[in-house]
Amino acid sequence: MKNWKINKGMIRISPDLKSWWPVLFLPAGLLLFYGTSRMNEWVEKVYSRHIFKFIAQVLSHIAGVFPFSLGEALVIFLLIFILCRIILFFRKIIAQKEGRKAAVLTAIRRIAITVSIIYFLFVFLWGLNYNRLTFAELSGLEVKPSSIDELEEVCFILAERCNNLRTTLDEDLNGFMKIDGGRRSALERAGKGYIEASRDYPVLSGKYGRPKGVVCSFAMSYTGTSGIYSVFTAEPNVNMDMADCDIPSTICHEMAHQRGFAREDEANYIAYLTCSYHPDDDFKYSGALLALIYAGNALYEHAPEKYKQLRAEYSPGVVRDLRAISDFWSEYEGPVEDISSSINDTYLKANRQSDGVESYGRMVDLLLAEYRAGKMR
Repeated sequence: MKNWKINKGMIRISPDLKSWWPVLFLPAGLLLFYGTSRMNEWVEKVYSRHIFKFIAQVLSHIAGVFPFSLGEALVIFLLIFILCRIILFFRKIIAQKEGRKAAVLTAIRRIAITVSIIYFLFVFLWGLNYNRLTFAELSGLEVKPSSIDELEEVCFILAERCNNLRTTLDEDLNGFMKIDGGRRSALERAGKGYIEASRDYPVLSGKYGRPKGVVCSFAMSYTGTSGIYSVFTAEPNVNMDMADCDIPSTICHEMAHQRGFAREDEANYIAYLTCSYHPDDDFKYSGALLALIYAGNALYEHAPEKYKQLRAEYSPGVVRDLRAISDFWSEYEGPVEDISSSINDTYLKANRQSDGVESYGRMVDLLLAEYRAGKMR
């Protein structure tokens, strides 16, 4: 196949090569992402605070018209569409004896174009938020190396908070924490935490569409996924099959992504933060438990003996809830979950998510910075 033709001293691009031009969206997206990687203040002021915020609020309100997750519906539709296209492609290849090479090249071109356009849209609609200022910079929290004693103190503060809050909550027949009003009510009430937190942290403000529960939550469970932010519909989507104590903080985590905080560890901290501002105890408890798990894991890694002392302070209710979380996820361990974790790790590395110089991971270091600033609620 000739892509270049010489005619009267001029080089002309053949129609076959012209049809590949949309593939340029891929290098354009890469250039946009990596070209702004050191322009953090510009990304924050121009993109995250204005361009992205406008796009996300508009998309999320459009998606909010639907009572179900529009993002989930689009994924299901695309999976069915792709499956049908694959079946038709192989039927065509098998049926025709001539032109198979052209059919394969056409299929490759269409896939390359689709991937290129999707990647560019991902970067433009949300991905540039990876290059914004960190939440520590925006909130005035000073992240720096911390001592084991400081980490231990934070852990005991969180444990005491969890113990006290746990006594105010209802339980199911198994003795596990139960969300007030049912799991769906958590989706409706989650925004209260952001409204309160935005008074002290204006960067968390904004009028966005509500979070959605996922109908196919069982599929998310098999992939080890508690929630996912739908970039193309600006919807926070949540696995509703998890233990009740996990759901409020997961909702707030995905809502942090909706507000442009792309880094997973920062979204975890914002989930804890907004839950602590929430007027309802089930949210306060879920956020505190999330923080306790991360801080406790860090203490166990660096000072196992101190962790044993911490663990002995957990109330029976807190212990049961931790067991509920562990038992739920252990049911879905397997090759699908392993593959999903591997893909997610690759995604995080591709988007340059790392803990940098922090001692215990960004989530725990933010907790320690909050503790040193005297802001722990």
